[in-house]
Amino acid sequence: MVKQAKAQRMLTHDQIWAALDRLAARAGLSSSGLAKRAGLDPTTFNKSKRVTSDGRERWPSTESIAKALAAAESSIELFARLIGDGAGDGRSVPLLGFAQASANGAFDESGFPSGKGWTEIALPTADDSHAFALEISGDALQPAYRNGDVVLVSPDTPIRKGDRVVVKTKAGEVTLAMLKRRTAKAVELQPLDATQGERTMAVGDVAWIARIVWASQ
Repeated sequence: MVKQAKAQRMLTHDQIWAALDRLAARAGLSSSGLAKRAGLDPTTFNKSKRVTSDGRERWPSTESIAKALAAAESSIELFARLIGDGAGDGRSVPLLGFAQASANGAFDESGFPSGKGWTEIALPTADDSHAFALEISGDALQPAYRNGDVVLVSPDTPIRKGDRVVVKTKAGEVTLAMLKRRTAKAVELQPLDATQGERTMAVGDVAWIARIVWASQ
């Protein structure tokens, strides 16, 4: 019985990595964003780095955890709390860089994540089981979003006039915009990229449109 109790108190590989994901989310970052801010290789905390090619569990080093805590301005006491099973504020959702969102196969016909290239991120809220996140790169969307910001997209949340949305056209283009008006025939958008003017799309040209419900700003 004593041995069993000790085993139950041991840290697990999944707990440590989940805590790092939660730490990144608290800082409003993806796991790669946290690694960058910590001065580490951007892929240090990626899902693909957590298990070796021969199936062995790879653990983060104490140095990388220390740097991540400093980058997130958090303490080891907080990290210990994040390790607990109930420490998360939400759940993990699929994450993709916005620059890759237009790639063929990134989404299925319903606008849900599909194919390769997706990682995961723990976010404060994700009531929609189909929710996914996009990480902004570059400065084209300032001041709305900055480089490294993460937006949570909810395909199942109703969209209203004035909401920020992600729109994918049937031609494959993905854009972030504010919905100005939607009728049975057209969708009127105000792009968040300041270099672009107002845009009207025929409903038949839109593959899907989903609301942005949270951002890491």
